[in-house]
Amino acid sequence: KQMNKIMNKRPTEKEYASFYAKYIAQIKGNDIMEVLAQHTAKVIAFMESIEAEKWNFRYAENKWSIKELYIHLIDAERVMAYRALRIARNDKTALAGYEQDDYVPFSAADTRTKASIIAEYRAVREGSMQLFKNFTPEMWERSGIASGWPVSVLALAYIIVGHELHHVQVLKERYLKA
Repeated sequence: KQMNKIMNKRPTEKEYASFYAKYIAQIKGNDIMEVLAQHTAKVIAFMESIEAEKWNFRYAENKWSIKELYIHLIDAERVMAYRALRIARNDKTALAGYEQDDYVPFSAADTRTKASIIAEYRAVREGSMQLFKNFTPEMWERSGIASGWPVSVLALAYIIVGHELHHVQVLKERYLKA
């Protein structure tokens, strides 16, 4: 019951950098594990609905392809889950940032198949959910420093979903309406 109490709350503004507020604000509900489960099923169904030939599409020059966008989401989730692991385990080391635009050119995303990206997405999300599912209430409440800003384990879980919601909206508006 105490675990549910921790997961049935939202992070406060003191638990994350202000630039993450737009992501966290997009999330409806207070049970982040339920949100993760429901959102995962929706995202996978959405990914599967995109025709394979569209996955290399870029809505403008120098913009990511759909493949690159999904690899970016996978990379970002891995980074956020890693941060959550370190902070949950009471690692007091300040965690470095990462530059998303430096990752994409080296991801080889455009050489991948739709199926391989969806499979990797599933695996990463399952790993994140298993990690978060097994945190104790104390772990959920821990905070650390990442990219020079305070962040809690709870906020990191919300950031994963909110960041993904943001990019799925961009995908719908800019990639699939073209």
